Amino acid sequence: MKLEKAPTESYADIGGLESQIQEIKVLQLIYSANAQESVELPLTHPELYEEMGIKPPKGVILYGAPGTGKTLLAKAVANQTSATFLRVVGSELIQKYLGDGPKLVRNIFEVAKQYAPSIVFIDEVDAIGSKRYDSTSSGEREIQRTLLELLNQLDGFDDRGDVKVIMATNRIENLDPALIRPGRIDRKILFENPDQNTRKKIFTIHTSKMNMGENANEVLEELVTSKGIPLQSWLLTTDDLSGADIRAICTEAGLLALRERRMRVVGADFRTARDNVLKTKQDYEPQGLYL
Repeated sequence: MKLEKAPTESYADIGGLESQIQEIKVLQLIYSANAQESVELPLTHPELYEEMGIKPPKGVILYGAPGTGKTLLAKAVANQTSATFLRVVGSELIQKYLGDGPKLVRNIFEVAKQYAPSIVFIDEVDAIGSKRYDSTSSGEREIQRTLLELLNQLDGFDDRGDVKVIMATNRIENLDPALIRPGRIDRKILFENPDQNTRKKIFTIHTSKMNMGENANEVLEELVTSKGIPLQSWLLTTDDLSGADIRAICTEAGLLALRERRMRVVGADFRTARDNVLKTKQDYEPQGLYL
């Protein structure tokens, strides 16, 4: 779980999300001469918090729809930070034998303290952090014991010191209130579908290395502004696209060009790719609940 090799993604690979990046830099171990607000205050300048008479934030939770950049931002943090970065997926904390889950949680934070300053990233935390309820299932009780150990590590009697926590989830409404209360997780950062300016930045990032052909730039402008789309034939438009969907459109357009033995992507490729992605996204939209 301790990353020995940093991911290749950086902040330059993220389109938009300026406010989210600014929030996450509160936990980051980077000093920027050009933007001193991005100094990692809790670890590099704790005296500022002491003078202010407040305690630095312990961690953040990234939440929002799938594909909006939560895990990508965590990868960028791992790429840019000089701290030890530990990554764990929530489902990895669900173990087969009794007591192994809580033990694994303790081991993660022991390693984090040993290699401090460090950042612990828990992706898909809803796998173990769902609301507690009475259950007769031994498996459910074991998951709840793992959650209790995580709560203890986040805000127990032992000081975590220079260990910060980042969590990510698609369903924050299902998390136990004790997990995301202030004191354990002090900041909640919302990730929404990109607006028009952000869509343009994301398209620019993913098409920067593509060979653009006839009418391609005009169609990209249509995708950014949602113009030229027959709304009567789709329940979803490009306004409903996430960052991951935009990347899928660019990849699909490139594949369509390759299938026709072309090394340039034309506007028709992007239109077809848009329709394919929107249709796939629509097919997976829940149509309602039936009793």
